[in-house]
Amino acid sequence: MNFSKCWLDYKPLAEYEQEWLTLAVQCEGKIVSSAVREYKLAMKEMTGKGLDVINTPAEQGVNLKLDAELVSGQDGYTISVSGEKYEITGQSESGILYGVFHFLRLIRTGHLEELPVANTPEMPLRIMNHWDNMDGSIERGYSGESFFYKDYEILWDERIEQYTRMMASIGINAIVINNVNVHEKETYLITDRYLQQVKQYSDLFNQYGISLYTSVNFAAPMELGDFDNCDPLNPDVAAWWKKTVAHVYEVIPNFGGFLVKADSEGRPGPFTYDRTHADGANMLARALAPFGGTLIWRCFVYNCGQDWRDKKTDRARAAYDNFIGLDGQFDDNVILQIKNGPMDFQVREPVSPLFGGLKKTNMILEVEIAQEYTGQQIDLCYLLPMWREILDFDTYAEGEGSTVQKIVNGSVYGQTLCGMAAVINTGNDFNWTGSDLAAANTYGYGRMTMNPSLSSDVIAREWTELTLGSEVEQEIVPMLMKSWSTYEKYTSPLGIGWMVTPHYHYGPDIDGYEYDRWGTYHRADRDGLGVDRTPAGTGYTDQYNEPWRTVYADPETCPEELLLFFHYVRYDAVLKSGKTLIQHIYDTHFEGVEEVEEMIARWESLQDKLAEDVYERVHERMERQLANAREWRDRVNTYFYRKSGAEDAQGRKIYE
Repeated sequence: MNFSKCWLDYKPLAEYEQEWLTLAVQCEGKIVSSAVREYKLAMKEMTGKGLDVINTPAEQGVNLKLDAELVSGQDGYTISVSGEKYEITGQSESGILYGVFHFLRLIRTGHLEELPVANTPEMPLRIMNHWDNMDGSIERGYSGESFFYKDYEILWDERIEQYTRMMASIGINAIVINNVNVHEKETYLITDRYLQQVKQYSDLFNQYGISLYTSVNFAAPMELGDFDNCDPLNPDVAAWWKKTVAHVYEVIPNFGGFLVKADSEGRPGPFTYDRTHADGANMLARALAPFGGTLIWRCFVYNCGQDWRDKKTDRARAAYDNFIGLDGQFDDNVILQIKNGPMDFQVREPVSPLFGGLKKTNMILEVEIAQEYTGQQIDLCYLLPMWREILDFDTYAEGEGSTVQKIVNGSVYGQTLCGMAAVINTGNDFNWTGSDLAAANTYGYGRMTMNPSLSSDVIAREWTELTLGSEVEQEIVPMLMKSWSTYEKYTSPLGIGWMVTPHYHYGPDIDGYEYDRWGTYHRADRDGLGVDRTPAGTGYTDQYNEPWRTVYADPETCPEELLLFFHYVRYDAVLKSGKTLIQHIYDTHFEGVEEVEEMIARWESLQDKLAEDVYERVHERMERQLANAREWRDRVNTYFYRKSGAEDAQGRKIYE
């Protein structure tokens, strides 16, 4: 196995069908050319044989066809077989490319019995957000340095091409190439200092059906132009953006658009000028609109100067409070990018109430593949089960059945500018993701955006077969599927979150964020812990539609996995399991460590079935995970023992 190729490692086949070696290409275009190139490469590596490419229909071979009438849905495709004839038909060139990758996947995993298949990407936009900086660093990156930038220069090498192929193979159709926190040098990405090199990336992405976006600095007119403000209602500022955007499209005609983080964590935005998010977003969107460009505006905005003494102000309320009153005021080419939860990618959060509140605004769901708060690609944490729960959450926006999945795939409100975006976890490490197993999240995110109804275990099995081999599937898939629950057990009791080392976000520090300005409190005292977000507390529960508003506000009906997110609960309160809250905390933290030990034993049983380098890399990280889990267990249990004075009913070692 060659992890530098990840899931595109086309290992030799013991047997193959001769008809696979004839490819009849009955259409043309740059993306079709990429599909042909991918098929040639795969056949060469899998069979060791050359490929016969013809332009007339083949009765014994693989036919590529373009038929927008036969295949329904944007970028959809069908794959059929009749005797020795295979047909891959695309609604578009991208559909043909996706069909080729699907066909190759079936060959490699030995599942051609699934034919015929018909597939249409469910999420219209399937975006990767890079948090790469031009100095070569990656904010919240755990897989080495950037492969886009080094020392404020844009890189170009085979790795960029390999990355593009990997993204196309899982259905990604948009990539943001720089950090949402746009620093000084990155502000120049939309100028002639870098545009020709950005164009080179864009041209490559376009060959694989991917649009290139950049994150932009809202204050760019002040930093790049002779302006003393960037007021979005200043006509001179708007004119500056129109001129700048027009030049970008003159150089890069297929440019996708901008991603903006404004008025959050110190980033500039319209609030400085007493303007709204709609004012700021629409000003940029109108500069992009004549060229078909899209403006993506992040809803990650909150008061990061909160006073811990104030028990009414609530960071969780911020996104809804800031945006719900603007519903319907955004231009048609504006998308609001909404984090999955109201806080910041914790291991457990409720779904953001904005998905159930906004009705007249384009929305996209943002998740984080990079494991900022979920183990940083040291601890194993397969995130698809979490995302599955988010997508399945019923917002009741238009009555029962208004799930997040249906909202962001356009089914509820008929939107086409919607879908999913993710903060990606790749870097220049040999295996791309630091831990070889963390690539399951990268792969899985793409597959889930294409086909959200695919179950997490099916995707885990598919990834395992493509990268590690079917002979280890029976051990690897259960490890992946249990890992999120395990991580939650030794870190975050019942949805409280945030007990992490400040800034680094790895390892425990129970009071690390308890008295600071970020609004991330657990409110533990001698009697209990948790945040009262009911109408008697911060009122956050009122942001949800019924029945969730009532369900969350009552500790008797609130889902227990979120109990401490919504309620202050006494240590001696009895949970549905029959255990007290304090005993639940003790038990789950001991269980989490035991499950990591079981995970290591399971991995060690595979040593003879895995490449030595893969085995050693993962094993080393699992040992670090075990040390981390033990530290979490001991610190959390000790902290709450000291607070409560309650003994562990099982008499295990808890430090005083």
